[in-house]
Amino acid sequence: MKKSNKYIIREGWISIAGNIVLFGFKYWAGIVTGSLALIADAWHTLSDSFSSVIVLVGGKISGKPADEDHPFGHGRAEHIASVIIGVMLAIVAFDFIVGAVKKFSTHEQTNFGTIAWVVTILSILAKEVMAQYAFWAAKKAKSSVLKADGWHHRSDALSSIVILAGIALGNSFWWTDAVLSFIVALMIGWASYQILATEINSLLGESPSKELVTSIYNTMQEEFNRPLHLHHIHIHNYGRHTELSCHIKLPPDMPLNEVHDICSRVENIMMSKFGIVSTVHAEPIV
Repeated sequence: MKKSNKYIIREGWISIAGNIVLFGFKYWAGIVTGSLALIADAWHTLSDSFSSVIVLVGGKISGKPADEDHPFGHGRAEHIASVIIGVMLAIVAFDFIVGAVKKFSTHEQTNFGTIAWVVTILSILAKEVMAQYAFWAAKKAKSSVLKADGWHHRSDALSSIVILAGIALGNSFWWTDAVLSFIVALMIGWASYQILATEINSLLGESPSKELVTSIYNTMQEEFNRPLHLHHIHIHNYGRHTELSCHIKLPPDMPLNEVHDICSRVENIMMSKFGIVSTVHAEPIV
């Protein structure tokens, strides 16, 4: 098993265990206090467990080596898993917007107590710790799905902070719980949008960043004593595996073996400096 996949599996199981425990506490507190916001936050936490299962499945699939049917590996399974997480967040957000509207229309007031304070504070601390671990593991494994799971944890922590602030006002304004539910739903929806926008772009294909292109140009200028006229750069992301294709221009009378040597050298530099597998196409200077 690759080391990166070990990070994914470890984070996934830690998230599942932690989220199930937190869901139980939050749901119990929501039932005791009658708070829709706390119950919404509890289901948001449980959705983290579902997303962590997707993390485990996506991590296992993405770790498979390249084969005849998938010559570039299975890395895009991570992007697909992240999209599923984003869709789940969107569904949770919509459901609680509907619930908030219903509660607002009934003018139902919620009386928060000590239970709500304790459970919410513990949830904030636990979820932020889980988010930090997921972000750390994502950097180590260079995994987009772990980053998405980290944002899932972070959105849960932020929603709990909003609820904590509202608990202090809950006994003064009847509409506090309904408004808090709506705000939490919007925060969950925003996290969903960020995940989906990033991962769908990766699946559809995106142009290389200006920073990367500039860095490639500068590196090639330093490595070669002739201008390569590097152009037509395309990036193809496959999870943690990246392919690049580009064109260079060389004198039309240059021997084929020299052209081949230059192309191979460019490809080797791309791998050593940027960790990118590249294919270089040579064109004659006109």
